[in-house]
Amino acid sequence: MKLIKEGWCFDNNSYPINDEDVERYIKVTPSQRQLEFMKLEYYNFIHFGINTITNREWGDGNEDISRFNPKKLDTDQWCSVLKVTGSKGIIITAKHHDGFCLFDTKFTDHNVMNTPFGKDIVKMLSESCKKYDLKLGIYLSPWDRHEKTYGTEEYNDFFVNQLTELCCNYGDIFCFWFDGACGEGKNGKKQVYDWDRYYSVIRKHHPDAVISICGPDVRWIGNEGGRVRKNEWSVIPGEKDNTDAVAENSQTAEDQTKLMAEKLSDTTEDLGSREVLKNYENLVFKPAEADVSINLGWFWHNNLYYLFKKQRTAKDLAKIYFDSVGGNASMLLNVPPNKNGLIDKREIKTLKEFTELITEPFKNEIKDKKLFTYSPEKNTREIRDYSICLADGESGVAVEFSSKKQVKLITLSEDLTYSQRIEEFKVYAKKEDSDYEHIYTGTVVGSKKIVKLDSPVTTDKIVIIVTQSRSNPVLKDIKIYE
Repeated sequence: MKLIKEGWCFDNNSYPINDEDVERYIKVTPSQRQLEFMKLEYYNFIHFGINTITNREWGDGNEDISRFNPKKLDTDQWCSVLKVTGSKGIIITAKHHDGFCLFDTKFTDHNVMNTPFGKDIVKMLSESCKKYDLKLGIYLSPWDRHEKTYGTEEYNDFFVNQLTELCCNYGDIFCFWFDGACGEGKNGKKQVYDWDRYYSVIRKHHPDAVISICGPDVRWIGNEGGRVRKNEWSVIPGEKDNTDAVAENSQTAEDQTKLMAEKLSDTTEDLGSREVLKNYENLVFKPAEADVSINLGWFWHNNLYYLFKKQRTAKDLAKIYFDSVGGNASMLLNVPPNKNGLIDKREIKTLKEFTELITEPFKNEIKDKKLFTYSPEKNTREIRDYSICLADGESGVAVEFSSKKQVKLITLSEDLTYSQRIEEFKVYAKKEDSDYEHIYTGTVVGSKKIVKLDSPVTTDKIVIIVTQSRSNPVLKDIKIYE
């Protein structure tokens, strides 16, 4: 074990801590709706519809909807199962690419009210979400393989009409989720989506809702396997994330599920370093979302390939959770109900194991602690709240315990109302006298950074040094766990 003395380097890795470029970067801050969204961290997708019955990922719009009759469907069961995993909300596929609608709509007969089931599933889920204190989100596929007007300007009217129904008839909605799917309609034409018009409808009826992926508020991580970047920036060039880029890197065929679980889009590994940002004038604040399904497919399937070949384990999902939620992104986990309309026992088993893996490390927070700023000149001040703005000459935070603790995990959060500033930090544990052990080096922090130590460290003092930052770093929260 290598021990070092106090007196760490504070040269900001030779980068300017303040200059014109830095001032430009830190002026980019989140909206209130983005701040509220980032507090959610983890929530769920529900893919359910006619594809569940036909055992497909993408329907073609010609399905016989009289087959749709999930007699045991129970949205309370969905919510109760997901609530105990720590989920904060559910986004439902109100309409997928096949055009079959799970809600009562006046603008097409291709909907759940004209099936033997005959109930508005979005309405049912809305009521269940209220019962279980979960937020409701809506996925309305822009691509519609059933609607005859697709590919014409008339389709934008059709889409806005359905979007308005969803905005007005189902209570509070926290998220409208749009992907980049844009295939041919029945007439062989592709649609030019009037995104600005769609956004204006949402802003009018739900000004606090985020518009995700093909939208201005939340960006796609770049793959459908939950893989995140080492440095996940929220301040990025506006040109790097737009509806055209999302469409180009999205699935273009039904059988691409495996590919999308493995690739990262050509937005590259570096979206927001200084080296990237200096080349762009238009910068935006856009937090990342990592979407992934508990199975290989987005819809539930009952065949050997999906059952035994590509089931994600609880350990797989927990890694995605710690990498995404613990790496300045949110996690959107898809849990598709089966043909009977229930979350299946195989998924419930995986979810229970997953829940234990992501909650157990946070059970023993160290409350008996005091926080002080740290500076090379030893000018320290006690921190009595969690708005930790490090002043000039202050380069970190010391966390002191009344007795030695076995530290296993640390979480950090920036106050993003001041933008995302921290570019690198190091963690040290006090050993004896003035000796310290370097136990971790991290990069970006953002909404949350989860520091999982390789092995527990016994100490009565942890020092967190910000070694590179855009202007003075501003931390909002530090938690330490045994």
